[in-house]
Amino acid sequence: MTLKIGVIGTGAIGREHIRRITNNLSGGKIVAVTDVNSEAAKAAVEQFQLDAEVYPDDKTLIASENVDAILVTSWGPAHQQSVMAGIEAGKYVFCEKPLATTAEGCMEIVQAEVKHGRRLVQVGFMRRYDSGYQQLKEAIDNRFIGEPLMIRCAHRNPEVNDSYTTDMAITDTLIHEIDVLHWLVNDDYKSVQVAYPKKTRHASSHLRDPQVVTLETQGGILINAEIFVNCKYGYDIQCEVIGEEGIVKLPEVASLQYRKNGQLGTHILMDWKDRFLDAYDRELQDFMDSIRTTGEPQGPTAWDGYIAAVTADACVKAQDSGQHEAVELGEKPELYRGTVNRGVQV
Repeated sequence: MTLKIGVIGTGAIGREHIRRITNNLSGGKIVAVTDVNSEAAKAAVEQFQLDAEVYPDDKTLIASENVDAILVTSWGPAHQQSVMAGIEAGKYVFCEKPLATTAEGCMEIVQAEVKHGRRLVQVGFMRRYDSGYQQLKEAIDNRFIGEPLMIRCAHRNPEVNDSYTTDMAITDTLIHEIDVLHWLVNDDYKSVQVAYPKKTRHASSHLRDPQVVTLETQGGILINAEIFVNCKYGYDIQCEVIGEEGIVKLPEVASLQYRKNGQLGTHILMDWKDRFLDAYDRELQDFMDSIRTTGEPQGPTAWDGYIAAVTADACVKAQDSGQHEAVELGEKPELYRGTVNRGVQV
């Protein structure tokens, strides 16, 4: 079975996904594209020499009988409309984050999928597919270090442009930690707090950087997450889980070691796309393989997208208040209970 895929949004990430499905992965074919800029959609078809139709908008693409699944890679505020239309049409949906720009929008998607009666949606939280994080997950699940007690992590970028704002440190940057950490320990969040260390001179006048977010899970695990988006030295993702009987750390990215000019060292990545290149491949391959073998995607769910949105909202609130802010999710729908999510019972 070859999954016939329509791509909604042919910007940078949309083209990257078109490239990997067309050239790197198996089981899928791009048969339709659309973009608010029709010329960009046509250019994508020409660039990758696709046998694909260009549609005027997302609704007509989704309605096409030639489309089995859609990739939503458009501007974030447009995601909810496309995902909801995909569910209504009974099409499989892979949606890059955010699932929706508000927690209320994510819940509307959850409710629509529950009403449909089976999973159609996978959210693009690619870190779950990174080999390093999967090694951490296996160690935690197998109680290699006993019960996890604390987590220390960092998300560092060399620099950001002037349009980057303080709240984006949560909604655009920490959002990946929010998802992958609750997946790692299989525990939802209880509360969050944000603190601001001394500000770096490299940050724009309107940006508070770095930030430190403390998240507490329902089970009492305390997570300390650093966000530093003007660190200058490179793109650096760190994660250390402290357990009752030991510590496990996210492996460093493989890099050439050199001896030169009296120094011993390795190179550090500067581009986030290079850090998670393989994970992007694995998540889309899993999306296609799961549909073929089980009839449903098995990756991050719409409920996971909702958890990320609610937690991010609490973090943004804590940025202003400086206080502990509660994370209130409500009851998980039965559709998302007891399902296998990347090999983990949730």
